[in-house]
Amino acid sequence: MSKGTLLIIDDEPQIRRLLSINFQNQEYKVIEAATADEGLRLAASHLPDLILLDLGLPDLSGHELLKQLREWYTKPILILTVENKEEDIVVALDNGANDYLCKPFRVGELLARVRSALRMNTTESSSIIQLGALEVDLVGQTTRLDGEILKLTSTEFTLLALLAKHAGRVLTHQFLLKEVWGVGYQTETQYLRVFVAQLRKKIEKDPNHPLRLVTVSGVGYRLESL
Repeated sequence: MSKGTLLIIDDEPQIRRLLSINFQNQEYKVIEAATADEGLRLAASHLPDLILLDLGLPDLSGHELLKQLREWYTKPILILTVENKEEDIVVALDNGANDYLCKPFRVGELLARVRSALRMNTTESSSIIQLGALEVDLVGQTTRLDGEILKLTSTEFTLLALLAKHAGRVLTHQFLLKEVWGVGYQTETQYLRVFVAQLRKKIEKDPNHPLRLVTVSGVGYRLESL
């Protein structure tokens, strides 16, 4: 039984071949596209469960294709790119990418990222988000860790809930600041550092070596399921 349908949009035949073989070995159905135009058509006709998107396409910028896809496609999009500039990564994440990997990448890591993205996507519609021992109740506005209710401030809960709704996805500093504090606070990164530190004291066994609320250096934060 197929674990899901993946669409690979990449102009490098050897990359598509490598990914197709590995994903098919893991029981995924794979569709391939070499251009942005072909990728758009296949995404619309097959509605894949996840898209792997290369930013360097011959007919259209991957950033522009990402924006076009996000006008209607709501499932996970993972970016594959040779660009490792912080600016490119931040733009892709702000435009709606769930995650990214820089080429060359390790296949095992990519498979894990895909599994995580697909798993998180299946729980998005629930009002209660279960991330291992951490439970976030979006309606009741309560948080439990190992069954015990955590005492969170309103801002701490808002930040944690936002991270939980996008669990497994890197959220940029600018996105978090805008969503939690408002448009005028997008450069106030000290706000974010303070509240992330406070959250870590409450949800991490060792706040100095966090495993749940992970820093993605220079980009933002990601909430993991443990």
